[in-house]
Amino acid sequence: MTVENNGPLPGSGTNRVPLSRQRRGVLQYLRGQAAPVTAGVLAQVCALHVNTVREHLDALVDDGLAVRERSSPAGRGRPAFRYRARPPQESPAREYAGLAAVLAAQIAGSSADPRRDALAAGAEWGRLLTAGQPPTADPKEARTRLLDLLEEIGFAPEADADAHQVRLPRCPFVETAREHPGVICGVHEGLARAGLAALGPAPQQVELLPFAEPDACRLHLGMTEQTTGEDDEDTAEHPAPAGPPEAHR
Repeated sequence: MTVENNGPLPGSGTNRVPLSRQRRGVLQYLRGQAAPVTAGVLAQVCALHVNTVREHLDALVDDGLAVRERSSPAGRGRPAFRYRARPPQESPAREYAGLAAVLAAQIAGSSADPRRDALAAGAEWGRLLTAGQPPTADPKEARTRLLDLLEEIGFAPEADADAHQVRLPRCPFVETAREHPGVICGVHEGLARAGLAALGPAPQQVELLPFAEPDACRLHLGMTEQTTGEDDEDTAEHPAPAGPPEAHR
């Protein structure tokens, strides 16, 4: 399978400057703290000047890798800022783009059935991301909650009113998806399938159409014969303009 268009834009975090060794070290120290800490405390741990640490912390906050919050008031003066690292599942998925590229190449090169293994890996990811979330009895709410999850990961989903037809104009792993679309897109479809199954009352159909548009992928959720028929009627009344070249051969 080859990709003939550019597809989605990179997902959240794509414009981030790669972390320097020192900034990555500050982040690692921050992740090792049991509770939010001040820049002064972290400066002692990192053996850096407090102004240097504060600069790194502010950049990590801007990148979504850390959270800044005020300490509780105690005496006179403004309470100091405290910082904590975001858990990995809250951090922009761009942090794991390099790992995704390595794993995709491994699956594509060694698996007897890359798509099957990609779907299975994505399903495990979806179950992990939805672990502990109670399912809803409303299928539409389940679809909406899945879209919220995809938003957090960095897909920027754009859906119709019933959350059936979804455009994905961004992808956190788009560079790797262009190289190994069968693997990366399979992982994302597996994630959507397992996530929707965990969040809803009953299985709903999930279909991902990678690079279906020049600037987006498409995701169909819970499509039934009735909704498909309605879409066909609407298309007949209002024909769509000619689409882009086929995304895959």
